[in-house]
Amino acid sequence: MIVHKFGGTSVGDAARFAAVADIVSGMHGASGGAVVVLSAMSGVTNQLLSGAWAAAEGREADCLRIKDEIRGRHLAVLSALFAEGEEQPRLVEWVEGRLREVERLYTSIAVLGELTARGRDHVVAFGEQLSVHVLAAALRRRGARAEAQLATDLIVTDDHFGAATPIPALTRERLQARVKPLVDQGAIPVITGFIAATEEGVTTTLGRGGSDYTAAIVGAGLDADEVWIWSDVNGILTADPNLVAGARTLRELSYAEASDLAYYGADVLHPKTIRPVIDHSIPLRIKNSLDPADPGTLIVEAPAPDRQRLPAIISTTGLSLIAIGSQDDTWSLILVARALQALTEVGLDVLMFSQSFSEHSLNLIVRREDQRRCIRTLRTTFASDLESGRCLLGIKEQVATVSVVGVPGWNETGVVSHAFAALGAQGTRVIAVAQAATEHSVSFCIPEEQVGDTVRFLHRDLGLEI
Repeated sequence: MIVHKFGGTSVGDAARFAAVADIVSGMHGASGGAVVVLSAMSGVTNQLLSGAWAAAEGREADCLRIKDEIRGRHLAVLSALFAEGEEQPRLVEWVEGRLREVERLYTSIAVLGELTARGRDHVVAFGEQLSVHVLAAALRRRGARAEAQLATDLIVTDDHFGAATPIPALTRERLQARVKPLVDQGAIPVITGFIAATEEGVTTTLGRGGSDYTAAIVGAGLDADEVWIWSDVNGILTADPNLVAGARTLRELSYAEASDLAYYGADVLHPKTIRPVIDHSIPLRIKNSLDPADPGTLIVEAPAPDRQRLPAIISTTGLSLIAIGSQDDTWSLILVARALQALTEVGLDVLMFSQSFSEHSLNLIVRREDQRRCIRTLRTTFASDLESGRCLLGIKEQVATVSVVGVPGWNETGVVSHAFAALGAQGTRVIAVAQAATEHSVSFCIPEEQVGDTVRFLHRDLGLEI
């Protein structure tokens, strides 16, 4: 049995839904059974969340506009995939019903005037609920027995909303009781990624990008032969192929090496994905839904000793550098803790931060779409300090991060010193640095406009060109 996970870009429109259905139906018979874990359509989770924040801020028109945009995207997919008289009427009613529920939730949030962590999880869960029904129907149209399954009935977690922790024994029990019989009967369960529920049935989520994690949890609970994560690139690469045309696929990695790459932001793999497959010794494969024939990247406990070992460069753009601090020496670690705690409580990810006592400030790197919320949260948290002038808050600039992740024994000096020398030779302006106590990895914050030249130079300088 293989557990297949498809992300939002793999089901971004009707053509991509059809391609995923072709891949799964084509492999089903040859793989000893298949289970699919599916994300929401690309961008829908962010749209749902934006609508929720708009509701909390009293922007009713924005809520309705966002809901209508989501509705239009899904109805366009249904119109393209299903002829009148097939499953289209039932699916249209399903979409309409789910979005009526979203609108009711937005109304409740507007009445409260705030968006709680529990409310966020409830809202964003609708994206996956919509997509699994569409894909299951597309598979049935190809002659497969497919059934949409909500992970809220399968994956049991604690109540840490926004980043819930699964309870393995209860989750395994439900997967074995409700999903394994379907697979044994030749059906294809299509399970919602990212979402789960407490034992009491309250909806939770597994964190941003958590559909990968869902696939690993499902694979472990069903004793799968392999877990395949499908993306839009040929596995884990030495650099972003949009920046480096000659980026190479890392064909085989150990669990530890893949964990490092995921931790530093490799888009094709969620950091928590590795643990369940390690615990059950399940091979993990990263494949390209646009090029299914490519073998991708295989991640196993003990890679072949003669496999090629290369460093990788991971870059992230669309980030903002926000600074908060004091004009005197009153800034302290207690204030740093207050800032980070406040951002955590509203579910906002801080990708990197640096604390400078010489500047009496904390520098935070967040996604640009989170910039407004970050500023608003810090403004509320430090309201009295800002009003009195003791504290300053502002956006410093638009930035990117570049991480270089190596492997032991790659060269005599290690990848970190090599990366510092390369950025110096390139003349890249380094704004901040984050490094663990190792010579194998380092992250740099740099101006966004320099990321392309920097990544290409590093790729050549590290000897990664084909």
